[in-house]
Amino acid sequence: MGQNLVRSSEEAVAQSINGGIFIELFVSLLQVSFVTRYCKMRNPRLLYLLLLYVAGGCPKPTLRHERVHQEPQLSDQVHADSENFQYDHEAFLGKEEAKTFEQLTPAESVENLRKIVERIDANQDQFVTTEELKAWIIRVQKRYIYENVAKVWRDYDLNKDNKISWEEYKKATFGYYLDNPEEFQDAADQLSFKKMLPRDERRFKAADLDGDMVATREEFTAFLHPEEFEHMKEIVIYETLEDIDKNEDGFVDEDEYIADMYAREEGVPEPEWVKTEREQFSDFRDLNKDGKMDKSEIKHWILPEDYDHAQAEARHLVYESDKNRDKRLSKQEILDNWNMFVGSQATNYGEDLTRNHIEL
Repeated sequence: MGQNLVRSSEEAVAQSINGGIFIELFVSLLQVSFVTRYCKMRNPRLLYLLLLYVAGGCPKPTLRHERVHQEPQLSDQVHADSENFQYDHEAFLGKEEAKTFEQLTPAESVENLRKIVERIDANQDQFVTTEELKAWIIRVQKRYIYENVAKVWRDYDLNKDNKISWEEYKKATFGYYLDNPEEFQDAADQLSFKKMLPRDERRFKAADLDGDMVATREEFTAFLHPEEFEHMKEIVIYETLEDIDKNEDGFVDEDEYIADMYAREEGVPEPEWVKTEREQFSDFRDLNKDGKMDKSEIKHWILPEDYDHAQAEARHLVYESDKNRDKRLSKQEILDNWNMFVGSQATNYGEDLTRNHIEL
């Protein structure tokens, strides 16, 4: 019965992959440690099929703009300091942590802010600059990414040295294939594997800033979430081109652009949204009107330049707290204006919250 269940699982996954069913549960497979560990223990080949699906063998995207990465707003609150500092609190702490601070007494909030300031001061010169404050805000807003990495860290840090080498990652991800190549005789499986391994190695090298092929937590975060890091943007562009450029001419033409989001069926007219996307390609994607997108145009499409919310908020906080106008903040200047940075019971807006404090 167990063998039949395993076989049924493999067939279900294979049918889902071949049939073009988008399995949301496995889109972030590398972020779901339970699934990874279960498949490794029970059925490594099933894990490999899922990896093929997620990392390169997946069908046409069903979400038309899923390749486009846009920076989220710092807060859903209206930025109106004359009324309250909710926007600033959520920008500085993150939404959930801002709510947690509202459960603290003013004295507790100030003490916790004091600890945060010490962490913001990256060079430990006893001052907080606009750039340090911006870096903090960005990190706070991307907390979920670091939490995701923390969840899967132990699955790849095999020797428990708090680093992940390329060899560890390769063994954890591709080890079953490397040890049992005879089980992967299917040409499609082999082709997908040959694409996945060098692609991951190329991205790992791009994330590995010191070139030692051993990733720190920050480097591994850049490896798993390249779109979130400035130095990884070129690899994001390259991988996008690699995915869509089926004729391998180094460009993305209109048909390739459409094929990435819509699987055309013989005798079935294109939906209206596809016609709209063709117009989008002509009007807004193909900037130089040569009928195709080059790398710079792909960047403009998937990594659009947006208003720098973190920079604007950092400047705002410095301006409002910088009493001596030296364009930087001392710890005391921040603590003197603490209620702009963090809330407390005194600034609780009536919500019934019982969350625990989460250290960044």
